[in-house]
Amino acid sequence: MTYQQQQPKKTELLAPAGSLEAFFAAMEKGADAVYAGLRDFSARAKAKNFSAYQLERMVAYAHSLSRKVYVTLNTLVKEGELPQLVETLAALEAMGADGVIIQDLGVARLIRDHFPALPRHASTQMTIHNLPGVRMLEELGFERVVLARELHLDDIRAITAASSAEIECFIHGALCFAISGQCYFSSFLGGHSGNRGRCAQPCRRQYRYRGKEGYYFSTNDLSTIEMVPQLVAAGVASLKIEGRMKSAEYVASVVEAYRQVLDAPERKRSEAVAAAKELLKLSFGRVPTKGFLGSREPTDIATPTLRGATGRFLGEIRSIRGDRITFETRDRLFVGDRIRVQPKSDMAGRAFTVKELFAGKERLKSAKEKSLVTVAAPFAFKVGDAVFKVSSETAFTMSESACQKRLEGVQPGKLPCALTVTFVAGALQVAGRVAGFCHEASFPLGPLEEARTADMAGVLRAQFSRTGETPFTLESLDAADFPPLLIPAARFKELRREFYRQLAERVTTELAGRRRAATRQALAALVSAGPPAKGARPEVTVRLEQLRDAAILHQPGVDAIALPVSRANLHQLPQAGRRLRGDAERIVWQLPFTIFGGELPFYEAAVATLIAAGFRRFEASNLSHFALLKGREVEIATDFRLFSLNSQAMLSWHEFGATAATLYIEDDAENMAALLRARVPLQRRVLIYGSVPAMTTRVAIKGIKSDAPLVSDRGEEYEVAVRGSLTTITPTTPFSLTHFRGRLSEMGCNSFVIDLTKAHRDQWRRILDAAARGEELPGTSEFNFVNGLV
Repeated sequence: MTYQQQQPKKTELLAPAGSLEAFFAAMEKGADAVYAGLRDFSARAKAKNFSAYQLERMVAYAHSLSRKVYVTLNTLVKEGELPQLVETLAALEAMGADGVIIQDLGVARLIRDHFPALPRHASTQMTIHNLPGVRMLEELGFERVVLARELHLDDIRAITAASSAEIECFIHGALCFAISGQCYFSSFLGGHSGNRGRCAQPCRRQYRYRGKEGYYFSTNDLSTIEMVPQLVAAGVASLKIEGRMKSAEYVASVVEAYRQVLDAPERKRSEAVAAAKELLKLSFGRVPTKGFLGSREPTDIATPTLRGATGRFLGEIRSIRGDRITFETRDRLFVGDRIRVQPKSDMAGRAFTVKELFAGKERLKSAKEKSLVTVAAPFAFKVGDAVFKVSSETAFTMSESACQKRLEGVQPGKLPCALTVTFVAGALQVAGRVAGFCHEASFPLGPLEEARTADMAGVLRAQFSRTGETPFTLESLDAADFPPLLIPAARFKELRREFYRQLAERVTTELAGRRRAATRQALAALVSAGPPAKGARPEVTVRLEQLRDAAILHQPGVDAIALPVSRANLHQLPQAGRRLRGDAERIVWQLPFTIFGGELPFYEAAVATLIAAGFRRFEASNLSHFALLKGREVEIATDFRLFSLNSQAMLSWHEFGATAATLYIEDDAENMAALLRARVPLQRRVLIYGSVPAMTTRVAIKGIKSDAPLVSDRGEEYEVAVRGSLTTITPTTPFSLTHFRGRLSEMGCNSFVIDLTKAHRDQWRRILDAAARGEELPGTSEFNFVNGLV
């Protein structure tokens, strides 16, 4: 059952809770809701996260304060993880979670079919960035959409005005350099996928361009405190603070700051903003930026000369003696402060609490700014490593043990109960309705005196509202035409206690039965595996950039080509159409995975033009594409950017009208084998050659051109390509499974994709021949196929 608090609609302030300390900090400082993750299926797997028991208590605590808890299940789910996911969803529905934040449509499908009391929120990882995408989610029954962070305030205003779903936007915290949900950087380097909650943050590393070092992908922090009134006026339902990896101190200061501005009357808003900015200085974030909310072409999202570590920069290590590091601090430093040392290399920073502080040989409790200080460090560092202060002992703090003790004292949430009370043949009859169940009981009263009051409904309401430690709270009571009778207090207490006992037993039994039945049905509905498909002639689709290269269709080993829907290709269409007469069924048109609001008219017209020219095959790479293609007589396949990591997701694409799905580029052999055997009515395709787009971004990279690669500390090279408003960062090492073609065929794959868009033309034939013969291409990467997707 979903907890519904009766209160006027207001803009929600939504805070992160990656730990119990952060949860209570958010509650105490005025957050209307928090979002928190379980230890599985969370996009912040490195956060402390919570057990089901803890989360149930957190939900009850929040509800007691008329607040809400949303649960993040915003990762991609493998086929073998679906049974565990079903159990998780059943538990979340039972505890009354106020919503589930989802990236994987397979998760959404299971909730829709088996756990409908769980409201669905679309994660920003879904890359929803236009109105057609929001409309698709509305049709699917989503209550809320978290928009992509690449949208300007005007774009958001246009979407909220035309949609019925609630719109949620990020307002503060860390930014991803890549478009959310579309980053393969961490995964390509070692299988730790950001879309599985395990990003290793390679964007925070230092890179070289033409010998010049810089933090080219390291973003500053979003901070939009001045824009809060505009966001509220634009109709944004929920203002979201990022930071499930952040401390309770961070959560406390940021929530308090935004709470002040949200609650300030207009005449005092400027004062509230000024005070809030002072509070935000305690959050130890990076340099602030308004991101795309404030500008369509922001220039301050990434500053290559700035290190990307969170916190206030104190200085660099000047010397090391034993376990003690010495540096000149740019800020006051106290015993009890937490500092993090960020190595110059690509290694992760290490944080620790300052337990001893010295100036020379003098032991201090605090040191002034511009002091040369020495602290004991529990980890090994090097001279030149950077030191940051990430929290202060003077800020809000509550120990983990204190938080645990408070949580243990939380009573389980109560169920709203509606009663109807009547008096028939000398007996008081009570009918209770709870969570869709009804229970009736009759209590003989014997002879009674007439009461002096005519308000028997009020008397009965006062008595039955005393629910005590029962799992109920009286929501309403109907006692129409109940005669004025004086019921003895002892008898009233006895029958009230007995009725609630019976009701609790009935509801507990029924709810448990309902949960078990829903779980059984959901598990039974999971797709079974069949034998690998064999015998069909393998099909090869080649991805190209330009329509003028369509002559490759007539080369051996090429069954179809896939081309982007672009202005250049539309311009070439009249001339190329004559050469391609009779080949329209062998051409697939790919829609780009981002189509921002102002671009929609072009792509709507382009689709109509292509259909009029006789083309029928299209490839969707964003949920919004199904809306663009809806009602047209076309054949739809999905690109790997529409995540197909489990059979439930593939069934979703089938329900939307797709006939084929390209399996996920990050996937591994074990999960691919399961998907190729799954009994779903979709052709499954596997990409066996191409360049992996490590990141695609709308952030302009300062000082970088396409004339030379970016080089990491490890010597890895990345090409940078700019096209319109998008920049792509691509490893120079291509992805290839050509030598696994035979194995993939045995697994049941009979449709292969070869992406030649980044390959030199003189290499095309060599790549196609290697794929046809199942031979290895030297100098390529298997991505996660062998080593596994974590």
